[in-house]
Amino acid sequence: MTSQKTFLESWLAKADIRTNGDRPWDLIVHDERVFSRTLAQGSLGFGEAYMDGWWDCHALDQMLTRVFHANLQDHIKPLRALWPTVSAHLLNPQRKSKAFEIGKRHYDVGNDLYEHMLDQRMVYTCGYWKDATTLDEAQEAKLDLTCRKLELKPGMRVLDIGCGWGSFAKFAAQKYGVGVVGVTVSKEQVKLAQELCAGLPIDIRLQDYRDIAGTFDRIVSLGMFEHVGYKNYRTYMQVAHRVLADGGLFLLHTIGGNHSVHSTDQWIEKYIFPNSMLPSITQIGAAIEDLFVMEDWHNFGPFYDKTLLAWHQNFERAWPELKEKYGERFGRMWQFYLLSSAATFRARNNQLWQIVLSKGDRIDAYVSVR
Repeated sequence: MTSQKTFLESWLAKADIRTNGDRPWDLIVHDERVFSRTLAQGSLGFGEAYMDGWWDCHALDQMLTRVFHANLQDHIKPLRALWPTVSAHLLNPQRKSKAFEIGKRHYDVGNDLYEHMLDQRMVYTCGYWKDATTLDEAQEAKLDLTCRKLELKPGMRVLDIGCGWGSFAKFAAQKYGVGVVGVTVSKEQVKLAQELCAGLPIDIRLQDYRDIAGTFDRIVSLGMFEHVGYKNYRTYMQVAHRVLADGGLFLLHTIGGNHSVHSTDQWIEKYIFPNSMLPSITQIGAAIEDLFVMEDWHNFGPFYDKTLLAWHQNFERAWPELKEKYGERFGRMWQFYLLSSAATFRARNNQLWQIVLSKGDRIDAYVSVR
């Protein structure tokens, strides 16, 4: 244990993190088994040790930002951490037969949790904080920015791939006079979205993107592409191309990574987003080649840090009410999820892209909107 402790402490010291120090970002160790667990299991063991209360940190987001800035996560790679990458190559974790797994394990966890955590419109994607001071303002600004980028006009038919609880659909129908078909793989999202969008020209469906049919003037996808998987990127783009009307626009809003990968972090895979992975610029470029023209590419990744901290603040405020239903270990898991995610954006390891695509049949030049 002593050698393992010494190694892990030297590892943390590269990011100026001490064990049992007095600075907000220092690691407070309650159970020294955290050292062997982290060395044996990497990020999975480190995250699970936090869930089990083996360690704490007064400013978890600051500590993890330092870890990511120093790329410490790349220095501990136990053999078992290689399996997700090998598995992704051998199999297709995002194949159609597994499409609804993410809905059951993440988005169906409880509408009450998301109602407390998110803004009043229940937007579960990055807000646009350019001129906003509150989460509600940032999410409304993002929805309006998206509508303006799509050049929405009254009477248009819009497809929302991964519609969540219907936040974009409701906003676009009310503010821009369009009709929307929204698809999601979450039963709980469908149930609540249908309630929230009642009386509007909105059709919310429990459906995999590969089963979408029809023709749409515009397509939008906010925070769903992270669940598609690299083996299916081309199929996804082919579906979008097939159902997009001539002269139409497609806005893809996705978290992206700086490097091409074929799997995700083991802790995230097990506890938060099963069968997920972040696309790279290269992977998106290959998927759209000969299908779409890239009209605009907008990165506002740093705004996700602020969005996640706002969600965390809401979650912490509501936790006394939620605790009895979800339990202490879930609370620590969710806290680790939100704050570690914030750290990845603050360290610029992750980006947030809004990409506007066309079929290349526009006569006039597309004018970028910010």
